[in-house]
Amino acid sequence: MKIREIDAAQITATVKKLFMDCNYFIGQDILRSLESALEIEDSPVAKSVLGMIIENDSIAAREEIPLCQDTGMAVLFVEYGDRVCVTNGSFEDAVQQGVREAYDEGYLRKSVVSDPVFDRVNTRDNTPAIIHTKIVSGNTIKITAGGKGFGSENMSAIKMLTPAYGEQGVKQFILDTVRAAGPNPCPPVVVGVGIGGTFERAAQLAKKATFRAIDTHNADPRYAAMEDELLTEINKMGFGPAGLGGKTTALGVNIETSPTHIAGMPVAVNICCHAARHASATI
Repeated sequence: MKIREIDAAQITATVKKLFMDCNYFIGQDILRSLESALEIEDSPVAKSVLGMIIENDSIAAREEIPLCQDTGMAVLFVEYGDRVCVTNGSFEDAVQQGVREAYDEGYLRKSVVSDPVFDRVNTRDNTPAIIHTKIVSGNTIKITAGGKGFGSENMSAIKMLTPAYGEQGVKQFILDTVRAAGPNPCPPVVVGVGIGGTFERAAQLAKKATFRAIDTHNADPRYAAMEDELLTEINKMGFGPAGLGGKTTALGVNIETSPTHIAGMPVAVNICCHAARHASATI
């Protein structure tokens, strides 16, 4: 396979479109789940909230305006082909420029501060983005981009379990995290779970899990069954849409796993609100 050149400007344009699209257009998997939840809810309040969410998503798509005032911190998962050469600029700079243009020209709220503790001065363009890059075989670049709102991000957690906790310990930690979050992450939510790897790998997997379509399952039937069981248990909590009660606290639970050390069993839970902003493209 020959080396393929990709102009940095094409990367910038792609990233720009992805962030505008994911902030304007709700995913069809989420929309279908919201519509299904509306049908099964008994509570008039829950039905009303779900109806308003669906209407809001429809208006956002029609008018091409943000789904929510929090348009998120830019996060990208990149599968970078090992036979690609970026020309006329660097990949990193091209991505950051795409984020900058999307949040400026798309009238998306700029929410990033330059220093986390002391200065907390807004960078005014929503950069820098968080970029997770995986080198893969091939001559294309696949980019999955999302805007992660912090009402739900702040409710996320990680715990370094030991193998002695077993399956029940893993499930208990996930349920405890969602229960502690309560109504704060704007339910109904998507619960991303990362199990295995190291401290940082589990957190990365949990974030990646929130980007996966909620009408899919983990390829391992054991984890697929765990996803279904956890979703059922979470929806029994009764927080419901907007935390006002009901059967729909979560729309989906997605689990991603990785090999880990014999002494460890890291588990991370990344909670995402129903906006679930993400979009993908391959260059």
